Amino acid sequence: MNFIVNNWMLIAIALASGSLLLWPVIQGAATAGLSPAGAVLLMNREKAVVVDVSETGEFAAGHIVGAKNVPLGDLEAKLGAAVKNKSLPLILVCQTGARSGRALAIAKKLGYEQAQSLGGGLTAWKAANLPVEKA
Repeated sequence: MNFIVNNWMLIAIALASGSLLLWPVIQGAATAGLSPAGAVLLMNREKAVVVDVSETGEFAAGHIVGAKNVPLGDLEAKLGAAVKNKSLPLILVCQTGARSGRALAIAKKLGYEQAQSLGGGLTAWKAANLPVEKA
C-alpha cells in the first residue's frame, strides 16, 4: 500500500500510456467492416449484391465489377428498386468506407438485414489487387 501511495504518479502514467496504446485497436474494431476477401466470398458463395454509394462521376472513374450505382443521397428512395430481394447479402461500397458506413444504417432501416459495409472501401479493394472496371 505504501508503494502505491508513494508512486501514484508513475502508476497514473503507466495506465495512461497503456490506454493510449490500446486506443487504435479499439477504434479499428469499431470502424472495421467487411474485408475485401470476405466480400469476394459473399459474392461468389451467396450471390451478394454490390451497391456502390459513390456519386455518378466517382462510379464512372472505377468501381467493383458488377456493382450497381445508387448515390448515398438517393439511397433511401432507390435502393428498393435496385435490389428487390432483401434476403440476399448486400455489400455497400464507396471510395474510403465512410459513406458506405452511413449507407449501412439506411439499408438496415429499409429491411436489408444482411447488409454490410466494405471496410476501407474501393481503396482497400484496389489495395488487395481485386478487379475494377470503368464505365
